[in-house]
Amino acid sequence: MKALCLIIALFSFSLTAAEPVLHPELEIFRPFLDSHWEGDLTEPDKEKKMIDRSSWTRALNGQAIKTVHSINDGDYGGESMIFWDQKQQKIAYYYFTTAGFYTHGTMTYNVATKSIEALEKVENNKQGITQVRSSSVLDEQGTLKVSSEYLKDGNWVKGHSATYKRVPQTQVKFR
Repeated sequence: MKALCLIIALFSFSLTAAEPVLHPELEIFRPFLDSHWEGDLTEPDKEKKMIDRSSWTRALNGQAIKTVHSINDGDYGGESMIFWDQKQQKIAYYYFTTAGFYTHGTMTYNVATKSIEALEKVENNKQGITQVRSSSVLDEQGTLKVSSEYLKDGNWVKGHSATYKRVPQTQVKFR
Protein backbone atom coordinates (compact mmCIF):
# COMPACT_ATOMS: atom_id res chain seq x y z
CA MET A 1 0.00 0.00 0.00
CA LYS A 2 2.83 2.40 0.85
CA ALA A 3 4.45 1.67 -2.51
CA LEU A 4 1.21 2.46 -4.33
CA CYS A 5 0.84 5.76 -2.44
CA LEU A 6 4.45 6.65 -3.29
CA ILE A 7 3.93 5.89 -6.99
CA ILE A 8 0.74 7.98 -7.06
CA ALA A 9 2.47 10.85 -5.25
CA LEU A 10 5.44 10.80 -7.65
CA PHE A 11 3.16 10.61 -10.68
CA SER A 12 1.05 13.50 -9.40
CA PHE A 13 4.16 15.59 -8.79
CA SER A 14 5.45 14.98 -12.31
CA LEU A 15 2.11 16.10 -13.75
CA THR A 16 2.06 19.33 -11.76
CA ALA A 17 5.72 20.10 -12.49
CA ALA A 18 5.26 19.94 -16.27
CA GLU A 19 4.32 23.04 -18.25
CA PRO A 20 0.61 23.27 -19.00
CA VAL A 21 -0.43 21.85 -22.35
CA LEU A 22 -0.72 24.38 -25.15
CA HIS A 23 -1.79 23.77 -28.73
CA PRO A 24 1.49 23.27 -30.68
CA GLU A 25 0.68 26.12 -33.07
CA LEU A 26 0.32 28.52 -30.11
CA GLU A 27 3.76 27.75 -28.64
CA ILE A 28 5.17 31.02 -29.99
CA PHE A 29 3.04 32.74 -27.34
CA ARG A 30 4.31 30.69 -24.37
CA PRO A 31 6.75 33.47 -23.29
CA PHE A 32 3.74 35.77 -22.83
CA LEU A 33 1.64 33.40 -20.72
CA ASP A 34 0.91 34.09 -17.07
CA SER A 35 2.45 37.53 -17.37
CA HIS A 36 1.35 41.11 -16.99
CA TRP A 37 2.46 43.98 -19.19
CA GLU A 38 2.35 47.75 -19.13
CA GLY A 39 2.89 50.13 -22.04
CA ASP A 40 2.65 53.85 -22.64
CA LEU A 41 0.38 54.67 -25.60
CA THR A 42 0.54 58.44 -25.04
CA GLU A 43 0.80 60.28 -28.35
CA PRO A 44 3.69 62.79 -28.59
CA ASP A 45 1.42 65.85 -28.94
CA LYS A 46 -1.03 64.86 -26.17
CA GLU A 47 -0.88 65.78 -22.50
CA LYS A 48 -3.08 63.02 -21.14
CA LYS A 49 -1.16 59.83 -20.40
CA MET A 50 -2.54 56.63 -21.89
CA ILE A 51 -1.26 53.65 -19.91
CA ASP A 52 -2.21 50.21 -21.21
CA ARG A 53 -2.15 47.24 -18.83
CA SER A 54 -2.63 43.69 -20.04
CA SER A 55 -2.49 40.08 -18.97
CA TRP A 56 -2.06 36.86 -20.97
CA THR A 57 -3.43 33.50 -19.85
CA ARG A 58 -3.83 30.00 -21.22
CA ALA A 59 -7.50 29.26 -21.93
CA LEU A 60 -9.77 26.37 -22.88
CA ASN A 61 -7.36 23.61 -21.82
CA GLY A 62 -4.60 25.10 -23.93
CA GLN A 63 -6.63 25.37 -27.13
CA ALA A 64 -6.62 29.17 -26.87
CA ILE A 65 -4.92 32.13 -25.26
CA LYS A 66 -6.91 34.91 -23.62
CA THR A 67 -5.59 38.44 -23.41
CA VAL A 68 -7.26 41.23 -21.48
CA HIS A 69 -6.18 44.86 -21.57
CA SER A 70 -7.37 48.20 -20.28
CA ILE A 71 -6.21 51.74 -20.98
CA ASN A 72 -6.28 54.15 -18.03
CA ASP A 73 -8.17 51.70 -15.81
CA GLY A 74 -11.19 51.42 -18.06
CA ASP A 75 -11.26 54.37 -20.47
CA TYR A 76 -10.98 51.71 -23.17
CA GLY A 77 -10.21 48.02 -23.16
CA GLY A 78 -10.77 44.67 -24.70
CA GLU A 79 -10.44 40.93 -24.58
CA SER A 80 -8.97 38.62 -27.22
CA MET A 81 -9.18 34.91 -27.81
CA ILE A 82 -6.28 33.60 -29.90
CA PHE A 83 -6.54 30.07 -31.32
CA TRP A 84 -5.38 27.77 -34.12
CA ASP A 85 -7.89 27.77 -36.97
CA GLN A 86 -7.64 24.33 -38.52
CA LYS A 87 -9.57 25.29 -41.65
CA GLN A 88 -7.40 28.33 -42.45
CA GLN A 89 -4.23 26.66 -41.13
CA LYS A 90 -3.44 29.93 -39.35
CA ILE A 91 -3.42 31.46 -35.93
CA ALA A 92 -6.70 33.35 -35.69
CA TYR A 93 -8.27 35.62 -33.10
CA TYR A 94 -11.29 37.63 -32.08
CA TYR A 95 -10.97 40.89 -30.16
CA PHE A 96 -13.96 42.45 -28.38
CA THR A 97 -13.85 46.04 -27.11
CA THR A 98 -15.52 48.30 -24.59
CA ALA A 99 -16.16 50.71 -27.50
CA GLY A 100 -18.69 48.30 -29.01
CA PHE A 101 -16.72 47.17 -32.04
CA TYR A 102 -14.88 43.90 -32.54
CA THR A 103 -12.19 42.56 -34.82
CA HIS A 104 -11.21 39.19 -36.22
CA GLY A 105 -8.06 38.27 -38.01
CA THR A 106 -5.02 36.08 -38.40
CA MET A 107 -1.41 36.17 -37.27
CA THR A 108 1.80 34.78 -38.70
CA TYR A 109 5.30 34.55 -37.28
CA ASN A 110 8.02 36.13 -39.43
CA VAL A 111 11.22 34.18 -38.73
CA ALA A 112 13.46 36.78 -40.41
CA THR A 113 12.26 39.69 -38.25
CA LYS A 114 11.20 37.57 -35.23
CA SER A 115 7.90 39.40 -35.30
CA ILE A 116 4.27 38.43 -35.08
CA GLU A 117 2.42 40.03 -37.98
CA ALA A 118 -1.35 40.45 -37.70
CA LEU A 119 -4.08 41.53 -40.09
CA GLU A 120 -7.61 41.99 -38.82
CA LYS A 121 -10.98 43.13 -40.08
CA VAL A 122 -12.82 45.66 -37.94
CA GLU A 123 -16.59 45.42 -37.50
CA ASN A 124 -18.90 48.23 -36.28
CA ASN A 125 -16.20 50.89 -35.88
CA LYS A 126 -17.67 54.41 -35.74
CA GLN A 127 -14.43 56.09 -36.88
CA GLY A 128 -14.33 54.50 -40.34
CA ILE A 129 -11.56 52.01 -39.54
CA THR A 130 -12.12 48.75 -41.44
CA GLN A 131 -8.79 46.95 -41.02
CA VAL A 132 -5.74 46.96 -38.75
CA ARG A 133 -2.32 45.53 -39.46
CA SER A 134 0.26 45.28 -36.71
CA SER A 135 3.67 43.96 -35.83
CA SER A 136 4.82 42.77 -32.39
CA VAL A 137 8.39 41.87 -31.41
CA LEU A 138 9.57 40.46 -28.08
CA ASP A 139 13.27 41.32 -27.85
CA GLU A 140 16.07 39.64 -25.89
CA GLN A 141 15.60 42.05 -22.98
CA GLY A 142 11.98 40.94 -22.60
CA THR A 143 10.52 44.16 -24.01
CA LEU A 144 7.49 43.90 -26.29
CA LYS A 145 7.37 46.47 -29.10
CA VAL A 146 4.07 46.91 -30.92
CA SER A 147 3.18 49.12 -33.88
CA SER A 148 0.08 49.31 -36.05
CA GLU A 149 -1.60 50.93 -39.02
CA TYR A 150 -5.32 51.44 -39.64
CA LEU A 151 -7.21 51.29 -42.92
CA LYS A 152 -9.46 54.31 -42.49
CA ASP A 153 -11.70 55.59 -45.25
CA GLY A 154 -9.67 53.56 -47.77
CA ASN A 155 -6.21 54.82 -46.72
CA TRP A 156 -3.58 53.24 -44.45
CA VAL A 157 -2.76 55.67 -41.61
CA LYS A 158 -0.37 55.43 -38.69
CA GLY A 159 -1.97 53.69 -35.73
CA HIS A 160 -0.73 53.25 -32.20
CA SER A 161 2.70 52.13 -31.11
CA ALA A 162 4.06 51.28 -27.71
CA THR A 163 6.82 49.54 -25.83
CA TYR A 164 5.56 47.18 -23.15
CA LYS A 165 7.47 45.89 -20.15
CA ARG A 166 6.63 43.01 -17.86
CA VAL A 167 5.31 44.19 -14.53
CA PRO A 168 4.40 42.42 -11.31
CA GLN A 169 0.87 41.14 -11.27
CA THR A 170 -1.43 44.05 -11.97
CA GLN A 171 -5.18 44.33 -12.12
CA VAL A 172 -6.69 45.02 -15.53
CA LYS A 173 -9.64 47.24 -14.64
CA PHE A 174 -12.91 47.93 -16.41
CA ARG A 175 -15.69 50.29 -15.34
